[in-house]
Amino acid sequence: MRNIFIIASVAFAALTGAAQAEGVLPAKDISFSFEGPMGTFDRGQLQRGYKVYKEVCANCHAMNLVSFRNLSDKGGPEFTPEQVKALAATFTVKDGPNEAGEMFERPGLPTDRFPSPFANDEAAKSANGGALPPDLSLITKARPGWYGTINQFFNGIGGPQYVYSVLTGYEEPDEEMAKLQPPGKSLNHYFSAGPWIGMPAPLSDDVVTYDDGTKATVDQMARDVSAFMAWTAEPKMEERKHLGFMTLLYLAVFTLMLYLVKKKIWHGVPH
Repeated sequence: MRNIFIIASVAFAALTGAAQAEGVLPAKDISFSFEGPMGTFDRGQLQRGYKVYKEVCANCHAMNLVSFRNLSDKGGPEFTPEQVKALAATFTVKDGPNEAGEMFERPGLPTDRFPSPFANDEAAKSANGGALPPDLSLITKARPGWYGTINQFFNGIGGPQYVYSVLTGYEEPDEEMAKLQPPGKSLNHYFSAGPWIGMPAPLSDDVVTYDDGTKATVDQMARDVSAFMAWTAEPKMEERKHLGFMTLLYLAVFTLMLYLVKKKIWHGVPH
């Protein structure tokens, strides 16, 4: 019985997320428009989030699973095809070989995927103090913000909240923590491998200028780019939710029809 109790306690802790890495906090609980069974992406927010990615995140992070043309897809930022062409052309893409057998660089095309800012992983590590900046295509699915099976069942994994929390979670270490601070690292209790992170705080007020006039505070930019990352990870989310709703509606009507048929067939038959 004692062994059974111990096993049950461990299982409950795993399910509820009672155990957390030391020094690491769960993601901040903020709301997004795309949450819930009927949630949808805010097009304006996705476009603002793209600008934060382009002007801040793209300096270190790639997005190799996303093509420029996806920016005009229904359910996403929905830039016009002309805007996508202009946005793609702001990136430099390596292509080739040409007729001389040499690789060359050219402006990006809508069919290209977002390129890495570095030639290879070794170059990326060298430019970032030994840390390899992760690809951001699926970051909100690869980094859960909540822990525990039960918690994630009701609240989702909290990936967008994790990204937001890391971006807004930088703090100056106190005297005791400063003694433990590794060279080139910043203090961030929301970083999953923390509390020390190799990426310095990337956001500061007005580091970008939004085209729609929205005030570019750290909080606003973190929310916008987190939403954009949620879209890159699940670009068909709205379509999936619509299909799921229609499926449930069909099953409800079908169940009602079966019930009425059953009542009709067995009407008057003694039990």
